[in-house]
Amino acid sequence: MDTIRSIPNDGWCEKLDFLIVDGNSTDRTRELAEAEGASVYLEPRKGYGRAYKTGFSMAPGDVIVTMDADCTYPGEEVPGLVRKLLDEDLEWITCDRLRKAEEGAMPGLHGFGNWVLSTTATMLYWYGVHDSQSGMWVFRKSIFEDERVRPKHDGMPLSQEFKIRARRYLGRKRTAEVSVPYRPRVGEAEINTWGDGLLNLRFLFTHRLGLTRQITPWGPIEDDEDSLTPTVDSDPNQPSSFGEFKNKMSHSKGGGDRSDWNSNNPSHNPRKKQ
Repeated sequence: MDTIRSIPNDGWCEKLDFLIVDGNSTDRTRELAEAEGASVYLEPRKGYGRAYKTGFSMAPGDVIVTMDADCTYPGEEVPGLVRKLLDEDLEWITCDRLRKAEEGAMPGLHGFGNWVLSTTATMLYWYGVHDSQSGMWVFRKSIFEDERVRPKHDGMPLSQEFKIRARRYLGRKRTAEVSVPYRPRVGEAEINTWGDGLLNLRFLFTHRLGLTRQITPWGPIEDDEDSLTPTVDSDPNQPSSFGEFKNKMSHSKGGGDRSDWNSNNPSHNPRKKQ
């Protein structure tokens, strides 16, 4: 997991946690991420925005940094961005990819689509954000205490919705946009260029008219076994609910080995009846 390794872990912050929200993938995402020390939560509900709404709620610590796991964003910039947030008493930073994009990082059609969406967003909202589609943000978790800042969309439009809400409700004096390098993707892209692009474009107009509605609630699925979607396998080391996820983290913090946690062991997982 090169993205995790790209973020310095040399004592620049008191505690550095990594959280992966996995959409029930069939590859080795969970195994590889946990091998790098990340916590992995399985989110059975689908959608780019849905994963973020879960991760935002669950993330530990006071400051959250988001990045795609495809090596496009510069992990080495994280310490400096966090320092900027704290030193300048900001609440939220979004990163602009467009000004410093490396050659090949944004193919012609994607580059054109980003320009169309970012220009449209500027015309409709006049919010002072150059890159409306960036997925790298640095912000204080406390901003979500104001529910107006919480994005609602479960799909790709959550990215631009979050920027619109942050600039509107936090104010320009407490928010900023910072240009960072943007690099060629490692691995296959999972976006639907035309479908996601048109969905994002339509959202900009419908949101301007106040038509955005919340389909699924903020945060992870409630701790209810009957409401869970089974995982792709029967791995007892994989939590199947938010409650089991918390128990696994507690087991690890208590000195246990995260890799030997077993959902069927009552001493590891108190939710499992004796």
